[in-house]
Amino acid sequence: MYKSFIFWCAILSPIAAFAQKTPVLVIVANDGWAKNSVNAVVFRHNSLVTFRDTQFIAYYNADRYVVLGKRKVGSSQWQFKTTPYQGNTNDAHNTISIAVDGDGYLHLAWDHHANPLRYCRSVSPGSLELTEKLPMTGKKETKVTYPEFYKMPNGDLLFLYRDGVSGNGNLMLNRYDVKKKEWTQVQDGLINGEGQRNAYCQFAVDKKGILHLSWVWRESPDVASNHDICYAQSADGGVTWQKANGEKYQLPITAATAEYAWKIPQKSELINQTSMFADENGMPYIATYWREPGSDIPQYRLVYYDGNSWNAIQVSNRTTAFTLAGTGTKKIPVSRPLVMVSKNNGKIKALMVFRDGERGYKISAAQCDDIKKGKWVIKDLNDASVDEWEPSYDTELWKSKGILNLFVEKVEQGDGEHLENVAPQRVSVLEWKP
Repeated sequence: MYKSFIFWCAILSPIAAFAQKTPVLVIVANDGWAKNSVNAVVFRHNSLVTFRDTQFIAYYNADRYVVLGKRKVGSSQWQFKTTPYQGNTNDAHNTISIAVDGDGYLHLAWDHHANPLRYCRSVSPGSLELTEKLPMTGKKETKVTYPEFYKMPNGDLLFLYRDGVSGNGNLMLNRYDVKKKEWTQVQDGLINGEGQRNAYCQFAVDKKGILHLSWVWRESPDVASNHDICYAQSADGGVTWQKANGEKYQLPITAATAEYAWKIPQKSELINQTSMFADENGMPYIATYWREPGSDIPQYRLVYYDGNSWNAIQVSNRTTAFTLAGTGTKKIPVSRPLVMVSKNNGKIKALMVFRDGERGYKISAAQCDDIKKGKWVIKDLNDASVDEWEPSYDTELWKSKGILNLFVEKVEQGDGEHLENVAPQRVSVLEWKP
């Protein structure tokens, strides 16, 4: 399998490789930490990121160090830097997220699960050399979890994270001004669980710079207490927020004031922290899975707003039941999904990427040429199992060229943060032009 991909990577030029409809797996390194899924969870924003003609990657190696790499887009030759920074890789929450601002500086946040902020950036544009640890705003940076970067159209960066703990946490939002080279706090507790619950979020920035935020509520650390899908958007960089119909929110958003895109009761196997996207018209799409009443089989679904109302369509036709319950990172037979959407000849086309045990734990893609018709075609993008891998992708390359680059590593995951005794695994990038 890997030899065949090496062969193709060797004989194809970068441009030809990117023109291929058949996915190509480009090998990055062979020392990826794989005893749990910390390198390969869906909420890595980002694991890969492109700035102009350079793509950056980050992962934990077998010795728990953060490794950075870069290459020319489409090349199979990488430059690497093993940083002095380590992470608690025993905990799959403690991921690495990277972004590149509009001036070409790489930003890095890593190793968080209700602990102090760990953040730095490159010493110069395009460099893999990093600064010492830096604060952002100095406000509420002692209990950080789920760090995520997003790039604005003007080159500024947004940084989202949870302040607090599972079942009792609030959403924070910072903004990096690329001209001033400084962070400011935009929101302190944008979504407030009122000490009773917290929001597990998905986020997207559309081409116009409108922010789209969706979330499920969780009432306790038990994943079975996930319920409902809520939504908010902002047209001014996160200062003010509104519902899909334009109604203004009074902040912070609470369970009583939130817009409910889709009502889903607790104990429905509703997963948290999936992905969302917004099309050219700023309409939001949320990928997730849950089980309907009367069925014990969770199905992948797409929840979206069409300008008038919220809709939910079933994507998969799975036949295997499973139950979500308990705390910590779970060993689940399916991954959380990614979703990307485009408009073509007036039709909304959607792509959902996932991993499912029913399909041999391969990387799979569900494609729909017109979501109003709801016909989905599913195919596998690789031949080998990736075990407990979840998809994360180069959002900037997708935005600029419509090319999908997925971070790929075969990883294990013991239920409830348990480690599996496996050797380091190969880190790769799967390149595909849908």
